[in-house]
Amino acid sequence: MWTRAAKPAHSGRHAAPADRRAGAGAAVMLPSKDCHPSWLTQRQASPEGGRAMPERTPTMLAKLIAVAVAAASTTPLFAASFATLDGTAPLVIAHRGASGYLPEHTLGAYELAIQLGADIVEPDVLLTADGEAIMMHDTTLTRTTDIEARFAPRNGGYAVADFTLAEIKTLTVDPTGTAATSYPGFTPSMADPYKVPTFAEFLAYVRDYNNTNRTRIGVYPESKIPATTSQNTKIVDLMQAYGFTAADQNSYLQTFDHLAARQLADLQAARGMTVPVAALGAAVAMGSGFGVFDFVNGTLSPLADLATFAGGVGVALASSDLNADFVSAAHAVGLEVHGWTFNIADPIAAADQYGSFIGMGLDGLFTNYTDLAVAAVARAASTPVPLPAGLPLLLGGLGVMATLTARRTRRA
Repeated sequence: MWTRAAKPAHSGRHAAPADRRAGAGAAVMLPSKDCHPSWLTQRQASPEGGRAMPERTPTMLAKLIAVAVAAASTTPLFAASFATLDGTAPLVIAHRGASGYLPEHTLGAYELAIQLGADIVEPDVLLTADGEAIMMHDTTLTRTTDIEARFAPRNGGYAVADFTLAEIKTLTVDPTGTAATSYPGFTPSMADPYKVPTFAEFLAYVRDYNNTNRTRIGVYPESKIPATTSQNTKIVDLMQAYGFTAADQNSYLQTFDHLAARQLADLQAARGMTVPVAALGAAVAMGSGFGVFDFVNGTLSPLADLATFAGGVGVALASSDLNADFVSAAHAVGLEVHGWTFNIADPIAAADQYGSFIGMGLDGLFTNYTDLAVAAVARAASTPVPLPAGLPLLLGGLGVMATLTARRTRRA
């Protein structure tokens, strides 16, 4: 069973690892039962032997004032609050890089995503005809590359599995959707930013970026369907080779095939690796609990079963049963919940969507527009939440106590 490690502190996009996951940088200090002042329950016996009366001496006021001052001086008036598994800000996961702005699955798109503030960069992985792992979402090369202008069809099409790495390396990745071949103010640092990268090249880029900038950008590779044993083994071996091996490295593995997800966990266990695995699918209510629908095998995996080997679930935002109850149920068995995919380009409409799902307690946000997700998390982190909750009442009580004491002193 995967043991969940504490998430790293938020990068603040992107400070040293110790500064990650702090939301807007404000410390969250919650009142504790151990801090309740003893005078709330103390009573002084009445000289007449009747009902106990509150202490009326100046010492009592001094105690009240001291506690109020201490609370005000050590606790921020406002702090961020999230309903995530560990209470920290949700992770911004750059889906195929900054794919809403630049050609998806290219090093240029991943570099831009990191510059825009992504916590994690997410690639899809498939194997070529000669067994090399490349970054590609579709099982064919037609939608995102210029292959039709360079090669004749093979076996009736342009499947990734029918072309060698050397052949695929001659291709250029085309922008799709709202993406373009440039982004204002951004110049890629690599010579060929919009070629098809290998998974090894991607891992090397992120590793080197982290080492150079003292950041902790995570990776989140998906073993695409068919998630074969050879493909899963290749992914895990490359993760190990490039140093992405531990649960505290802000990284994950994922697949839609829940049997393959378990295999990814087993392959890691055999190598002493602890990168959490996420089972992808749709959030579904089942009886008195919840599960995730496995689109590949046509089965439903209860959350409790997934928790025996997985660290999280990745569920479609369109899932009819994705709500706060589902998220709470997942959290109750130790699973993070990552939602896919935030794909609204309009900032105003996107803000509403992000706000709704962040409020549910999602732990990760797969997004095509990294900057919009970063802005949404920052807004949520700056939402005023008074702490400690009883401080206004305490201060008000000081005034009442002072007035009563003054009146009683005059009467005496």
